[in-house]
Amino acid sequence: MTSITGIIITLNEADNVTDCVASLQRTCDEVIVVDSGSRDDTVALAEAAGARVIHQPYLGDGPQKAFAVPQAQHDWILAMDADERLDDDAVEAIRGLPLDDPRTAYRFRRRNFAGRHWIRAAGFYPDPVTRLYNRTSAGYLPKKAHSSVQAPRVVDLDAHIRHFTYRDLSHWITRIDALSSRDAWAMKERGKPPSRYRPILHAASAGFRKLILKGGLLQGPDGFTVAMTTAFHAYMKYAKLNELYENESATSDADDA
Repeated sequence: MTSITGIIITLNEADNVTDCVASLQRTCDEVIVVDSGSRDDTVALAEAAGARVIHQPYLGDGPQKAFAVPQAQHDWILAMDADERLDDDAVEAIRGLPLDDPRTAYRFRRRNFAGRHWIRAAGFYPDPVTRLYNRTSAGYLPKKAHSSVQAPRVVDLDAHIRHFTYRDLSHWITRIDALSSRDAWAMKERGKPPSRYRPILHAASAGFRKLILKGGLLQGPDGFTVAMTTAFHAYMKYAKLNELYENESATSDADDA
């Protein structure tokens, strides 16, 4: 079997990192954890699980995921988030791949969970994600938020990654708060200007897409939950972008006073 390096990015993932490292070790010869300043036991637990930890202040989603790639021992890279696990069918599929074409990357179906509940509505499944690629021809785009792997050719596998996205509905809301702050920062970093109308327009568009285009309206409570939380996330990230500019302007005015 061709050697693979597993890569995880972390920040305060003590509840997840041990299981994620163990999941990657089912198919990978080495696992690298890129930690951006965890204040819990993430680093110690990752090292105890057998991962090599590299410390790097957060660069944004794509750059952070790409940071460890040059330091990997192998050209084939399997990237995972700390709250993800390989399903048995993914392990079997990876072990059966020839990995003889460096221009081919592999895409998995992702099962997203809220607690023990698998959410399939409004586009939450199959939620395809490309995670296995060869660094000589593919890699994460340098986007600071919601980056993805770009490769010359992508093959879809009938295999799954489990994504323990939220512990419960309260955690779902907490994650939206954290992720919308990260998204707002990323947008400001790339120079996106503020707009008083953009939060409303993007929230309405996100809700329409999930309820109507993705069928959430006909998929019961899960469909509405996905639609409402997606709209809320869209609204908050653009509202927070406006807030960042407002705070910057206020600080500048105070300095000039």
